[in-house]
Amino acid sequence: MRASDLLGFAVRSLLSQGLRGPMLLLAMAISVASVLLLIALGQGAKSYVEKEFAFIGRDLLVMLPGRKETTGTLPPLTGAAARELTLDDMAFLAHRLPRLRFAPLVVGQLEVAFGGRAREVMTLGTTAEFFETHHLRLLQGRGLPPGDPRKAQAVCVLGGKLAEDLFGNQSPLGQQLRLGPARCRVLGIFGGTGSAMGVDISDDLLVPVASAEALFDTQGLFRLFIQSKSGGAPAGVRAELLRLIAERHQGEADVTLISPDALLATFGDIMTVLTAAVSGIAAISLAVAGILLMNISLINVQQRIPEVGLLKALGAGTGQVRAIFLCEAALLSGTGALLGMVLGESTLLLAAWFWPEFPLHLVPWSLPAAMLLGIGVGLLFSWLPARRAARLEPVTSLRGGR
Repeated sequence: MRASDLLGFAVRSLLSQGLRGPMLLLAMAISVASVLLLIALGQGAKSYVEKEFAFIGRDLLVMLPGRKETTGTLPPLTGAAARELTLDDMAFLAHRLPRLRFAPLVVGQLEVAFGGRAREVMTLGTTAEFFETHHLRLLQGRGLPPGDPRKAQAVCVLGGKLAEDLFGNQSPLGQQLRLGPARCRVLGIFGGTGSAMGVDISDDLLVPVASAEALFDTQGLFRLFIQSKSGGAPAGVRAELLRLIAERHQGEADVTLISPDALLATFGDIMTVLTAAVSGIAAISLAVAGILLMNISLINVQQRIPEVGLLKALGAGTGQVRAIFLCEAALLSGTGALLGMVLGESTLLLAAWFWPEFPLHLVPWSLPAAMLLGIGVGLLFSWLPARRAARLEPVTSLRGGR
């Protein structure tokens, strides 16, 4: 039997099966679409994490107080350590490594008030270099004053959203705010970060780091951001930074150095495993569709026993009969996989329209993989019915299996 004859025979046979064919197509389509959607969900989550980390910049090193190995693991959450990381440490590092830019960070929550409006805000104590390391841009006025970071000044810079909430259409420049127990003068408004890891930086307030230390009664830094002034990742400085810190801290390098790339690698590994897990769960639905295909194929073989007998009487061999049933299964599962791909793509387009902020997209290999997986499941689960049909005796088959 020629391949074209085999294909035509399989198509005519499928068309004569009534509702069984469409039901199998629907089951296969839903299963394949589920696999594609879960793969897209995993890849979208991975892309979302990478985009959220972009606000820091992948060319940064972050120094935390306390020693913890972080080669691909998460950093300490609190930053608590036996020895604090101080502004004097930063000044020492900046003097010894002038090619690097250092931006300290002290974090706390304070009530800010102006006129009749008051609210709790995240207050970040830092320096002018923070604008460079975190890609902030001034919308109005000027940023934090340069100079000695150990000098406290009663000034602040507002995030764009915070400025709008406190002042509305009124210009905040030069206005005096009450910040906790103190007062500060507004120098400018910054923007350019959007949302990062669920925290909207434009809703925060920046003050000089020494002022933040006084407000929060602390001498230790929460984080110290380190960046090359010439651009690019500060390669080759990790060992030098640890050596200099050990020189400052009586021979002990009691800090942790991490980079966004290390965190991204960790999240990438987690999302890869998660994507594989949810794809495996979705593949169960393909197995269910395969079992349904096998059961219907067994019923189909039972009903077509006389047809098989006639084929064998006309000279069809065991392999040809088996090929007929396998060809039908491949056509059915392949068409179902194709419909599943269309259904999956359509669902993703609809989801992207409703949730444009979440990047849902298919990876290039997922479409051919879905097609091959669908056809493979169809052939695997139809092998037993095809084998049973191929082993029927001609004379018994012509009598209807009696």
